[in-house]
Amino acid sequence: MSVEPKVARLRDVLGSLDTVLVAFSGGVDSSFLLHEAASVLGPRCVALTTVSSTTPSGDLDDAVRLAARLGVTHVVHDTDELAIPGYAENPVNRCYFCKDNLFEICAAEARARGIAVIVDGANVDDLQEHRPGLTAAAEQGVRHPLVEAGFTKAEIRDASRAAGLDTWDRPASPCLSSRFPYGTAITHDALSRVAAAEDVLRALGLRELRVRHHDTLARIEVPADAMPRLLDPAVREHVASELRRLGYLWVTLDLAGFRSGSLNDVLPAKNKGPEG
Repeated sequence: MSVEPKVARLRDVLGSLDTVLVAFSGGVDSSFLLHEAASVLGPRCVALTTVSSTTPSGDLDDAVRLAARLGVTHVVHDTDELAIPGYAENPVNRCYFCKDNLFEICAAEARARGIAVIVDGANVDDLQEHRPGLTAAAEQGVRHPLVEAGFTKAEIRDASRAAGLDTWDRPASPCLSSRFPYGTAITHDALSRVAAAEDVLRALGLRELRVRHHDTLARIEVPADAMPRLLDPAVREHVASELRRLGYLWVTLDLAGFRSGSLNDVLPAKNKGPEG
């Protein structure tokens, strides 16, 4: 089924707004939203990206490139989620604190620029998943144009491809804090280790991957078809050696394979869903 009717609906939603600030991570959803907002609103659209020790490697560079390509004013704001009371303890609603902080930053920037509305890239699939950040968005009046237009994740990818966006097939890239089991304290040092460990795997050409941080144990998740690559003796030794160098005593390959949000398995069924 064509996504064009939903694209038209999205443009109608955006066209009804005077000015917007897009909370822009550079991921699939917010990139498509920014593309459409820029097309409809032109200079009345501004993008804002926060960057911190929880930002996955390369995400900021990708966001900067796309905003420049679209000709959008792009604000990059440094932040530190670990300084937010309650965040570093890593409770099950950790993402609430992160999004609340993000939207406070967005609100301050919007006020300074006289921008009327803050929007983000939430889609209808997100409404069925464990997304504490949606509560923060509701509290701060953030709108979800992709939800209002009825877009699923798959439809966003299809529409992004039709629009010529390189992000159409980009793997999900949630913040690095999602690599820590709930209740495991998050530190700057541990975030750096996770980031470096995932860079080791990306250097091998892997795209979908996670390094789950279990204190001194690193649990690697990759799709099943990528496992033979990691089990090649030379590659296996290289990865184990590099991750041990980073401070992990044990390096394991999860035979269940890559699962976005696998650390949500501990949550009640109604709260499960991809988040990391």
